[in-house]
Amino acid sequence: MIRKVKITTAAEVAASIPNNSTILSTGFSMVGVAEEIYQKIEECFLETGTPRDLTFIHSAGQSDTRRGMEHFAHVPLLKRIIGTHWGLSPKIEELIKQNKVEAFCLPMGQILSMYKAAASGKPGVLSEIGLSTFIDPRLEGGKMNQKAIDSGFEVVQYHPFNDKDYLFYPSLTFDLYLGRGTTADEYGNITMEDECAKLEVMSAVQAVKASGGRVIFQVKKIVQGNTLKPKEVVIPRIFVDEVVLCENPTENHRMTSLAYYDPHLLGEIEEPLSINREIKGLDMKKLIGRRAVMEVKLGDTVNLGVGIPGDSVGSIIGEERMDGQVSLSVEVGTIGGIAIGGGDFGVTKNPEAIIDNSYKFDYYNGCGVDVTFMGAAEIDSEGNVNVSKFGHRSPGCGGFIDITQSAKKVVFCSTFTSGGLAIEIENGKILIKKEGKFKKFVNKVQQITFNGKFAAASQQPVLIITERAVLQLTPRGMELIEIAPGIDLTKDVLEQMDFVPLISPNLKLMDERVYYLGLMHLATQFNRNE
Repeated sequence: MIRKVKITTAAEVAASIPNNSTILSTGFSMVGVAEEIYQKIEECFLETGTPRDLTFIHSAGQSDTRRGMEHFAHVPLLKRIIGTHWGLSPKIEELIKQNKVEAFCLPMGQILSMYKAAASGKPGVLSEIGLSTFIDPRLEGGKMNQKAIDSGFEVVQYHPFNDKDYLFYPSLTFDLYLGRGTTADEYGNITMEDECAKLEVMSAVQAVKASGGRVIFQVKKIVQGNTLKPKEVVIPRIFVDEVVLCENPTENHRMTSLAYYDPHLLGEIEEPLSINREIKGLDMKKLIGRRAVMEVKLGDTVNLGVGIPGDSVGSIIGEERMDGQVSLSVEVGTIGGIAIGGGDFGVTKNPEAIIDNSYKFDYYNGCGVDVTFMGAAEIDSEGNVNVSKFGHRSPGCGGFIDITQSAKKVVFCSTFTSGGLAIEIENGKILIKKEGKFKKFVNKVQQITFNGKFAAASQQPVLIITERAVLQLTPRGMELIEIAPGIDLTKDVLEQMDFVPLISPNLKLMDERVYYLGLMHLATQFNRNE
C-alpha cells in the first residue's frame, strides 16, 4: 500500500526545525515562495528563540522588500546566507552591511549547477564562470563581508586544470527543503499548474534528498490519490516528506507579489498585443531602452536583466512590433512574450515557453545569448562593471555573471549619474535640469562583477548606453562613441566622469529617433536588412 504523505501546518514545520539547520529554498522575487512557512519560522523564533543559527541557501532573491526571505532577517535566527541576490531584501542587506551574518554570494547559474551536482553525488562543479570577478578566490571568493572572511568557510576554489583557469564550486549538504507547488495528492505528488515559473525545484529537491534531508512543500489544494495526471506531476511523491496546506492562500500563496492569479503569466490566455503598443512618454529608462534596442538584430535571442533593461527593453520591443522577430528570454525560465519589470521582474505575459531555470542557465553558460541587456551601478576606465556591492548596498550578482561572461554581446544600460538626476526633452534634444549627486563612471569600482580586461581579451563586444552618451569597451579602455543631441561634451559628459575616456575620432550624435515621441520603425529596418 502506498503511504500517505504527512500533512502538517506551517507552524508545526517551524517548531520542528533543529538549530544549526541548513535550509535550501526555491523562489524568485515572490514567485514560488513558501511564504506561510517563512512567516511561521519568524514567529516561532520571536516567541521561543528557536530555531536559531540557520544557514539559508537560495539561488535567487526571494522578497518584495517586506515578505519572503525578509522573515529570516533576525540574529541569531540566521547565521549564514549563501545566495545570489538581496536587492529586494533591505533587512537582509542591512544584516550583511552590519556584519551580523556570514554572507556569501555565488553566480545564480553556478549555484543551480551545484544543486545538480549534489543531487547526483558529484563533488562539485568546475567552471570558468566567475573568473576575474569578485567570485574568484584570487579576489574575494564571493565573501560579502568581514564575518564571512573570518568564518573560514569557503564556497569556491581556484582550480587550474589542463593549463586553463577554472573555479571549483564544491557541492553543499542540506537538512531541509522548503518550496511550493499548487496541488498535492494524499500521497505527496506535487503539481504546479498555478505557478508561473518552474524554477529549479526538481534539482533542489533531489539535492536535499541526496543529503538525507527533509522535503516540505506548501500547496493550495490537497486531492485524492491517483487523481493527478502523471505528466502534470512536477515532483513525485518519492521525494516529498511533508505537505503544508496553506491556510491563507490569498496573501501567502500568490502567483507573484502583485497578483494572486493571472492566467496571462501561464500562457493560458493571451493579453491583446495592442495593449502593449502605446508609447507613453519619454523618461530616462525609455530613452536608454530605445537606444539599447537598436543593438538587436533579426533573429537574436535576447536576455533582459533587472532594472532598466527589464523595465523598458521588453516593452519597447513590443511597441516597435519586433517581438515576432527576436526571442526574449528572462533568467527565471520564460521564453518569448512580454517581460514584466519592477517588483514582478522575471515573469512574462504571453510566454511561448516556461522551462526549468536550471536548464535556462545551462543554455546561458553553454551557448550564450546573442545579446544581453544589463544594468550597471559603477563603471571604471578599464570597463569593469559593478552591480553587486556599492555604497551602502550589497545586492549581490544574481545571474549577472553567468549571463554577461557567456553572452555574444553585452549592453549595459544605466543613467549617466545617480541620485536626483532630472532631464527634459525639448524638440528632440535632452536637457539636464538637475545633475545626479553621484558619478557612476568612477576611477575604480568597489567590486568587480564584470571584468573589462577579461571581456576585451575574449573580444566580446561591450557597450555602455546612457541617456546622454554611449561608450564601448576597447583593448585600451572605455571609448566614447556617441553623445545625445543637446548634450555638451565637456560639461555634461567629461566633467561628470572620474576618468577621461578615449574619444572616438568618429564621435557622432545618438540616433535622433530616440528623443522624439513615436515609433522608431525598427521592425521595418529589420525587414530591409533581412
